[in-house]
Amino acid sequence: MNEYKILFTGTMGAGKTTAIGAVSETPPIVTDVVNNDQSHTKERTTVGLDFGQFTLDSGDRIRMFGTPGQSRFDFLWKILSKNALGMIILTDNSRPDPLADLRVYLEGFADDLDIMPCAIGIGRLDDHPSPSMDDYIEELARHNRVLPVLQVDVRKKDDVILLIDTLLAQLEAGMFGE
Repeated sequence: MNEYKILFTGTMGAGKTTAIGAVSETPPIVTDVVNNDQSHTKERTTVGLDFGQFTLDSGDRIRMFGTPGQSRFDFLWKILSKNALGMIILTDNSRPDPLADLRVYLEGFADDLDIMPCAIGIGRLDDHPSPSMDDYIEELARHNRVLPVLQVDVRKKDDVILLIDTLLAQLEAGMFGE
């Protein structure tokens, strides 16, 4: 049995904790505390990491780590990305400037994105159609990145599995070394 680490990152409220909980075989470990960031109405926020795991049909285990979304905890991003197989960046299309949010993670994880697969999950796109999927692809191009962008509902297990399968497909296609 092999074990693989996948990192979930994105802004506060993008759904990292929810996504991990949607697919974890065990109750996820979360380090949420009462939110004291007045710029966001979310009641609780992650200050350390989230952790969950599940087993593939092959018997291999996927360990999922979620980063804190607030940039004041960005020192944890590099620690948590170490030895990750791939990364999922979640964005919330209902936020004031989701493309600027995406830029924070593209720049914050630039070195990691050179060596590992990544998928972008866009949440709340149905109710907030702007920016569009094409806008996200154009933003990625401005950063010289070609990454899969998928519309997701992180509450749905199948949507989260699709993001993870997208990472694994990039590895199987030989786009990144193992």
